[in-house]
Amino acid sequence: MTVEVEALKSLLGGADQVKTGPSAIDEHGRDMTYHPLAEPEAVVFPQSTEDVAEVVKWAVGTATPIVPYGVGSSLEGHILPVEGGISVDFAEMNQVIDIRPDDFMVKVQPGVTRHQLNQSLKRYGLFFPVDPGADASLGGMAATNASGTNTVCYGGMRQNTLALKVVMADGRVIDVGSEALKTSAGYDLKDLIIGSEGTLGVITELTLKLTGIPEVTKAGKAVFSSVRDAGAAAENILKAGLPVSRMELVDEYTVAAVNEHSQTDYPEAPSLFLEFAGGEQAVNEQIDFAQDIMQSENLVSMQFEADEQARNELWRARHEAALAVVGLTPGKMLTSTDVAVPISELTEAIVTTRQLLDQHHYTQAALFGHVGDGNFHVVIGVDRDNLDEVAAYKEVNHQIVDYALSKGGTSTGEHGVGIGKREYLLKEHGQGVDVMKTIKQALDPKHLLNPGKIFLD
Repeated sequence: MTVEVEALKSLLGGADQVKTGPSAIDEHGRDMTYHPLAEPEAVVFPQSTEDVAEVVKWAVGTATPIVPYGVGSSLEGHILPVEGGISVDFAEMNQVIDIRPDDFMVKVQPGVTRHQLNQSLKRYGLFFPVDPGADASLGGMAATNASGTNTVCYGGMRQNTLALKVVMADGRVIDVGSEALKTSAGYDLKDLIIGSEGTLGVITELTLKLTGIPEVTKAGKAVFSSVRDAGAAAENILKAGLPVSRMELVDEYTVAAVNEHSQTDYPEAPSLFLEFAGGEQAVNEQIDFAQDIMQSENLVSMQFEADEQARNELWRARHEAALAVVGLTPGKMLTSTDVAVPISELTEAIVTTRQLLDQHHYTQAALFGHVGDGNFHVVIGVDRDNLDEVAAYKEVNHQIVDYALSKGGTSTGEHGVGIGKREYLLKEHGQGVDVMKTIKQALDPKHLLNPGKIFLD
């Protein structure tokens, strides 16, 4: 298939909105991970919902696959044009449209990144709490139902998205959701689109729910003798009902990698990164209570910071953990699998996964995650051109996922399916996959929206 580039340029009215140069093609043919390269034939930069609708109509008429693209931070190959076609890059749809502080609400275009949004919100004493780590675009975050470090307190994209504007596979533009905080009107199309990874429609506008910036925020790190102790402490904090804002577990291998990468000097032992927010007295009481709970799980040390710079440094180190681990193996690419299990199964899942990594001699593999919501990650550096290395990683990934599913968990807590987790969907959802395929067929009968994702066939 050859994309009619001149027709696309004419359609959008500007040559700069369609690029076919080697750098643009290469950038949109790779993601951050080990997945094989898959280049588009052209990259389109829409500037409005109307542009997107015209592009989709054109694609339907020419049977051209469309792959939405944010900032390229996804981890399971969602943005790779595995069947060619065009990559639709939302870099030029990056406007904060309307901030409504009295309604705790904001409207944005899909190319706005979370850091950009939160900078715009500071003057109002508000912030958008979904924090996947990377400075991802909000359209991409909705497409994958991103969550992250704040999920234990605020939820993920589904819980913090009120409404969407979506271009469907036939070019229709629809509005889903409501500006009200709740609705019972009809099928929940908003939540269907969120997490559909661009396979059912293309998001062109988001209405998001905002949160007030807390009076006091304190973050700290608790060090333990073992991963089991750290996991048990996290589990007991949750069972006690403490309103923790963030709670992240990192193992000793991850801390060592972070120290080398970020020039920090954290004790190289299993640790919990925690954050509490609210009124001064309430936060101090919560920290004291948490310390009492953790003492019973062989707590070695604990230190909390109220200073914003110190807190940001702490969370920066945590967010850069994956890159730090891969940095220990130059020339290798990132693999980052994530699973989630019920809270009561979390400690044993983490311990079992660490044992599994040791059995396969992944001495530099890192294990960390959002233990507050039962979600954890494993990062391993892999040479994607070495078929044996890739096969070995996939086998370990398979065992990690199988264990999570056997405990009532999920194959992916937040990264999404993409091309990396397709083989597990049937085992997790059974005949529910047939229903998903029926929806896909009804909304995208020509299978042009991000084809090759989620389903193996």
